[in-house]
Amino acid sequence: MENNENKNTFIYNYAAPTETERREIEDIRNNYLAVARKEEKIEKLKKLDKRVNRPAMLAGYLIGIAGLLLFGFGMTLVLEWHKIAWGCIVSLCGVVVMVFAYFAYKLILSRNKEKYGKEILKLTDELLNGKGEK
Repeated sequence: MENNENKNTFIYNYAAPTETERREIEDIRNNYLAVARKEEKIEKLKKLDKRVNRPAMLAGYLIGIAGLLLFGFGMTLVLEWHKIAWGCIVSLCGVVVMVFAYFAYKLILSRNKEKYGKEILKLTDELLNGKGEK
């Protein structure tokens, strides 16, 4: 009968960590939290950098492609339909649009750098100098 009673008994032991163990555990935990915070900041920095560059690149590409298509249409007018005057005018307009693409890219890029520059510099300073890790 004694064996049956021991099988139905639940034994529970609890031991809290000592103060030194608790400090050591918290130090280890904080090391990993600092890495997580640093990784979050790096991800935020990458997103901000994309926010600065992508709109400018997209606008530059789209305007440049439109200018290239216009230039190609002008060349088609000259070579296929023998409309030399109109072809030259349309091709010249295409070249102007392609040149404008570069300036549109630079304008949008500088505007976005102004808009997000302070935040990017702040994040880079924190990451490079080790501020805000703990």
